[in-house]
Amino acid sequence: MSYIVTATSGHLGHLIVESLLARGAAPESIVATARKVDKLSALAALGVRTAVLDYGNPETVTAVVEPGDVLMLVSGSEVGQRVPQHTAVIAAAQAAGVGRIVYTSAPKATTSALVLAPEHKATEEFLIASGVPFTILRNGWYTENYTGEIEKARQAGEIVASVGDGRVASASRADYADAAAAAILDDSLAGKTLELSGDHAWDFAELAATIGTLIDSSVAFRNLTPAAHAELLASFGLDEGTVGFVVGLDANIRDGLLGETSGDLARLIGRPTTPLAEGLAASV
Repeated sequence: MSYIVTATSGHLGHLIVESLLARGAAPESIVATARKVDKLSALAALGVRTAVLDYGNPETVTAVVEPGDVLMLVSGSEVGQRVPQHTAVIAAAQAAGVGRIVYTSAPKATTSALVLAPEHKATEEFLIASGVPFTILRNGWYTENYTGEIEKARQAGEIVASVGDGRVASASRADYADAAAAAILDDSLAGKTLELSGDHAWDFAELAATIGTLIDSSVAFRNLTPAAHAELLASFGLDEGTVGFVVGLDANIRDGLLGETSGDLARLIGRPTTPLAEGLAASV
């Protein structure tokens, strides 16, 4: 049996492979995959096997997956293409006799109004209907999503959003990768859906203060109305779709959709999640 990890040329997939090794998985039992295998030289140097796996080409899935394997399906990054890509991978893996699929989803994907949820909802429903044993990891927000705010704060002395008093229970990408590795190695999690998030839900005033400490400068949080936020983003030259997405996501945060702290992540990885300040510092 092999542990097959998709999208390992990306940050999360790469970290999942490293965490599998740290948790004692034999290098030869791991197959790191990506669209272009030449991007996996660093992982190959760790002794793991590498292979091509392209979400848009199901034949590459059946070429890699063997009966009984565990497939770590890292959700795709192409908004609007995730459902056809994910379902193609799941169907191909099912045909190849995959033993279990672990999938990275979104918080409360089947019931949430989160702007990112619909594609994950459709994927979860297809995965469950396939009959393949599964483990669904509903990943919350990554602390690294706010790395870009550090330079903005350095230049302007503030961070700007329309989140109100909303909170975000973020964790580091490494935390989520460690959770994925733990789930891959634990067959008792078959049939489980876990809501993963950081131990602490912070608000944007705390984010501003934390960034201020990191850059040794005073940083304020300026909260805008959704309309004013949209106008500001448009003035930067962002297209209408991007503006709508950003303002919509801030509305989700304002409504508390990313602020829940279930404790599942810390329990799964066996340690507290990475604090905000530490996660931001590591990301830069």
